[in-house]
Formats: sequence, structure tokens, C-alpha cells
Amino acid sequence: MKGIYILLISIKRNILPKIGALGNIKLAKGTYAYVGSAQNNMEKRIKRHLSKDKRFHWHIDYLLDNTDTEIKKILTKKSVKTEECRTAQRLSKMDEPIIGFGCSDCRCKSHLFKVDTLKLGGFKDETKNHLRQHSKTRL
Repeated sequence: MKGIYILLISIKRNILPKIGALGNIKLAKGTYAYVGSAQNNMEKRIKRHLSKDKRFHWHIDYLLDNTDTEIKKILTKKSVKTEECRTAQRLSKMDEPIIGFGCSDCRCKSHLFKVDTLKLGGFKDETKNHLRQHSKTRL
């Protein structure tokens, strides 16, 4: 499936991870939404995010490697790539953007947001499906 996805990530305590070329970024304990896209194979991209065994390529790879982070929910939506930035721009107006995160290839403020509640329609909750598949491959 082609489209965009949102990873809802729990950060269990205040952290200061090194995020590639962005350097150290202070992130407070709480819930964060990361907006990404996959125009070839979304299932494979999400599986990669769930894996700990990977080369770091994107900002999100550095964040998810931190032991105080955990993906809590995976939301997906069939769409064109431009919907990724439209979604990030909507979140920028509602939530707290982490400036520069995940947006080195676009003009968005960020693709990672500290959120209280996520109010976006049109997404399908794929959490159980992806986490179930991930746990099977780790056995």
C-alpha cells in the first residue's frame, strides 16, 4: 500500500537524544506524533520503524533507538505523498512542532509533534496488525 502514516510515540521521561545532523534535541516526557510517507511499500516502512536492527537513515531512526521511547499506535492512510506535508502542516497549527525534525526534504516546520490528543480523520488504526506481525518476526 502507498500512503502516509502517523506513529504515536510515548517518551517515558525527559530525554536529550542525538538526532543525526540535528544534534541533541530536548524532548519532554509525553506523547508525540511522527508523520511519514511510503510511496512504494508502507508495510515494509513501518516494519523497519519497529525494528531495532537497522542502519540509521532518518531522524526517526535515532529517536526510536532510545530505550525511553515506544511506538504506541500506528495510523495509516492511502494517499499521495503531498498529503504527508499537508498533515504535518495541520499538526503544526494544533500541536507543538519539534523544529527541523523529519523535514529535511521539504519546507515543513517539522514532522514530529508533541500532542495531547490527535484529532485527524481518515486514518486507519493498524497498530494491532503491525505489532502482531513484528512480534512474530522477533521470535
